[in-house]
Amino acid sequence: MKIKHRITRKVLYESKKETLKETVIEAVSKGANLEGVNLVEANLRGANLGGANLEGAYLRGANLEVAYLRGANLGGADLIGANLEGAYLRGANLEVAYLRGANLGGADLIGADLFGIKVTEKEKEQIIKELKWEVKV
Repeated sequence: MKIKHRITRKVLYESKKETLKETVIEAVSKGANLEGVNLVEANLRGANLGGANLEGAYLRGANLEVAYLRGANLGGADLIGANLEGAYLRGANLEVAYLRGANLGGADLIGADLFGIKVTEKEKEQIIKELKWEVKV
């Protein structure tokens, strides 16, 4: 299975794994640079992606429910409509990420960089309300 860049179509990682989820987990565990990766509508539920470089990744509509993303770089990623319910995002970089319509219910965002995230005002208010402390968005 091959994982490709969303614009250049360059192969970022190749594996003998049978599923996209297994391939992504393997790539992250081996420290592969997945900047700009195309993972649109990928099912990554529960995947361990801690510390992954997913800067500028195309994760629109992806299922990242209960995924482990501690310290992951999701800066500028397209997460529009993604399911991040219950995801562990402590210390993750979400700076300037596109999160409109994303489900962040129950996500752990402690220490996450949310500066400049792209959400509606209503969504921003909901994120702040759920966090129950002052955050810089």
